Amino acid sequence: MSTDTAPAAGRAAAPPAAWEEARARVYAAGLAAPLPVTARPLAEADGHTLAEPLTTRTALPAFPTSSVDGWAVRGPGPWRVVGRVLAGGSPSPLTEDGTTVEIATGAMVPEGTTAVLRIEESERTPDGRVTGTPRTTPEWRKPGEEAFAGEELLPTGTPVDPAVIGLAAACGYDTLPVRRAPRAALLVFGDELLTAGPPGAGRVRDALGPAVPAWLRRDGCEVNPTDVIGPVVDTLPAHVEALRSALAAADVVCTTGGTMHGPVDHLHPALAALGADYVVNTVAVRPGFPMLVARLTGPDGRVRFVAGLPGNPQSAIVALVSLVAPLLTGLQGRPMPVLPQAVLAEPVPGRGDFTHLALVRLDRVAGTAHPVRHVGSAMLRGLAGADGFAVVRPGASGEPGSRVPVVPLPLLPGERAS
Repeated sequence: MSTDTAPAAGRAAAPPAAWEEARARVYAAGLAAPLPVTARPLAEADGHTLAEPLTTRTALPAFPTSSVDGWAVRGPGPWRVVGRVLAGGSPSPLTEDGTTVEIATGAMVPEGTTAVLRIEESERTPDGRVTGTPRTTPEWRKPGEEAFAGEELLPTGTPVDPAVIGLAAACGYDTLPVRRAPRAALLVFGDELLTAGPPGAGRVRDALGPAVPAWLRRDGCEVNPTDVIGPVVDTLPAHVEALRSALAAADVVCTTGGTMHGPVDHLHPALAALGADYVVNTVAVRPGFPMLVARLTGPDGRVRFVAGLPGNPQSAIVALVSLVAPLLTGLQGRPMPVLPQAVLAEPVPGRGDFTHLALVRLDRVAGTAHPVRHVGSAMLRGLAGADGFAVVRPGASGEPGSRVPVVPLPLLPGERAS
């Protein structure tokens, strides 16, 4: 057991972790338990993470290539035409001064070429020779101009996106070694929850069961419909069995509710029964204080994690962006992202010794953050119109004009907030 963890049987004896410290802890725990490496075809690598540096297999370009349509000439003109070179061909050398071959953009420049003359800057004589004045700047790309053979282009931990895929293809790769996408499961706790229809008669609609998997997918997780279970019966044996079953297949199991110590809050005893260690148990943040991440080692020797999200919907999303997102970043071997910053357009109150995560809408043109309404821990209306959470540190108050970090809500690839 590491010094920054405690057995689940110890419950909540330790004081809440500071928000930034908690994020650092779970990120380090994820880095220490990296996901397995797999080789993915380029067409299937999008969204994964490089498990090895991307290096060039040849120089880029591998051979001199013409950057224009025109004439590859040798020596002074006029030049006698001795052939044509198209992209994909391997031309014979130019061995005599006063000779030229017609050349297409991207075609290999013949050995012996002294200049490339643009087609639009050339003329033909009555006897078919080519005349013109080549520009003084070379009109072809030299081998290794973009990268030399064996050069590291991207480091381990780089997220794979279409640009990375294109670069890998240009380097001659057919597959990429990447970290397997994290697989997540969700256990919904609470006998009071309805899974269909409107709320009423003392029962509320489960808002997290449908929403949390979508948030997890935006953070790069694989979540299958069968990985969402609940509501789980409010008994300790049912909680233990649900956790044990979910952990058999998932890398990260998120739970909703039951993170306190009430009469039907069975998460802590269930974690103790399974022999879990806390990485973080409660965080000094509002909303979302009773969040946790625990760690277990499976029969196969691999480490799995349980992320306990509070039952109040907005608090659960605070836990997702505060703890689950850094954990997933570590598991995938990615660097911890630096939080963007924005200027507060309106005041945001502090929360004393706690960090305050305040829902905001961003004006990206002006670089400002605007607090939204309807932001109670049980509310989702404000979240639906927000871009992220402004971070007001302990002991501070967010005054208008002050610059604060913003924790962005996860987006699908290609999404951009307005």
